[in-house]
This record gives sequence, C-alpha cells and structure tokens, in this order.
Amino acid sequence: MAETPLAGLAGTWSGSGTISLSGGGRERIRCRSTHQVGGDGTAVQSNLRCASDSYQFQLASQINYGAGAIRGTWSETTRGVSGTLSGFADVGQLSARASAPGFVADLSLSTRGRRQVVTIRSEGTDLAGASVTLNRE
Repeated sequence: MAETPLAGLAGTWSGSGTISLSGGGRERIRCRSTHQVGGDGTAVQSNLRCASDSYQFQLASQINYGAGAIRGTWSETTRGVSGTLSGFADVGQLSARASAPGFVADLSLSTRGRRQVVTIRSEGTDLAGASVTLNRE
C-alpha cells in the first residue's frame, strides 16, 4: 500500500486516557479503535469505542483522502448523532473538524509507529474533550 496519511492507521488499537465533561469533571477512560484502510490508502473506515465509569461513546467514520485534504462522514451511535468532517492530513498526523446541528468538535490524531494519540475538543455536548493514547495490538 502506498504511504499515505491514512495507511499508517490500519489495524486495531487500544489504550486509555482522560475525558473532560462539560460540568467540570474528569475521568479515566479506556478505548479500543479499529481502522480498515482501503482505496490504495486513500480511504479509511474507523470505529472508536470508549468508556469510563459513568460515560461512554462510540464513533464511526468514513474518511477519504486526496491532495492533503480529508472529507467524510461520522456518527456517534450511543446518542444517535451524525454529521460531516473535513480537515487535513499528512503522514502521521490528521486534523479534522466534525460538525452536526448543534455540535462541533476538533479532532487530532497523531500516529508514530505502534502508538497513536487521539485528542477531541467539542462544543454542544456533555463531553468537553478527550485525550487518549492507544497502542497497536
């Protein structure tokens, strides 16, 4: 597969981090992520499931890459919310904005070898943000 920004995402990842709730609370969270890369490295279907003691979310996305840009769709299945995402990608780094009516989130994903760091900052929801470090299984 060609070395595209999406190619390095392939596989199953798991790890932990913290979430910040809009009410000011912070909790430890465990996550598992799968990425199926296709289209010669220009498309990825991703699923991210995370849970803490009192909070959980499950994100699914379909992303396409071309000429440095990414575009796609996403859904958060536990809350029944879906929308679009767009942003930029380079090898090892992806930055995107996910949006839906009443919701905006900035997402950053950095991959270095067998380690991936996911950061989410959102508005319009009870989740203010998340920072998770995942390792390839």
